[in-house]
Amino acid sequence: MEIILSKNITIVTVTYNSMAVLPNMLKSIPKETAIVIVDNASSDTAELKSLAKDSNITLILNKKNKGFGEACNQGAAIAKTEFIFFLNPDTKIEKNTLIELERAAKDNPNALAMNPKIVKSNGKPYFKRSSHLINRASWMGRGWPTANCWVNILSGAAFFIKAQAFYAVEGFDENIFLYHEEDDLCLRLKELGGELLFVHDATVQHIRGASSPPSKAGSYFKGWHMGKSRVYATRKHNRPFPVSAALAESILQILSPFSILSSRKRSKNWGYLKGVISEWNVQ
Repeated sequence: MEIILSKNITIVTVTYNSMAVLPNMLKSIPKETAIVIVDNASSDTAELKSLAKDSNITLILNKKNKGFGEACNQGAAIAKTEFIFFLNPDTKIEKNTLIELERAAKDNPNALAMNPKIVKSNGKPYFKRSSHLINRASWMGRGWPTANCWVNILSGAAFFIKAQAFYAVEGFDENIFLYHEEDDLCLRLKELGGELLFVHDATVQHIRGASSPPSKAGSYFKGWHMGKSRVYATRKHNRPFPVSAALAESILQILSPFSILSSRKRSKNWGYLKGVISEWNVQ
């Protein structure tokens, strides 16, 4: 089946021990589309180098894990196209996805960034409808909208953006190592006067949480950064009770039956609590 391509888009993906899923993602991308892989100090770099020998792939190997946002900025810095598409390594694009996103961008000049339809591994729709950084009144309904429409927040798993707008807001906030970085970017794009768009006819498959292998240590690490980033981002955007609200949520998570029954969930929840506490006295 022929894949319809766009030469106006650069794919940027950030990897961390992602070889279990990355090859399938790359196979779904047209050969002529520019790809930048930014690796955050994985242990599988020999395999990664072999995979990245394709002439249209640029590989950046970081000597330490710089986090998602900073790595995305590294990839975007060398993009030479009108659009940048940040894709998680555990995703796959469908045949017309790139063209549909580009068409939507050109048809909606005020749309600075957008999401395609995101399909979970079980075939069910994923739609980011809420964020700690926006008012509850601005949260949207569950499930995909039935047509292209303006939205209030976007998922970072498949984040399509006009390169000029990305550079204008200086990219992702590198103070955020992981989590909430796309929410922060969305709000800064809206402050620039732009809008966020959901594109109904573009589709991306996403195996959520599969970008790196699962482990208790990894769960704690992710939880810690989730808690730290939650407080930093809500404080940055002047949300009420940035620390106390996060603390209350972390305690509820620790006391939940899921935390008691799952060691990885328990590790993540304790990490979240300690990440929140790490930001307690930071101004």
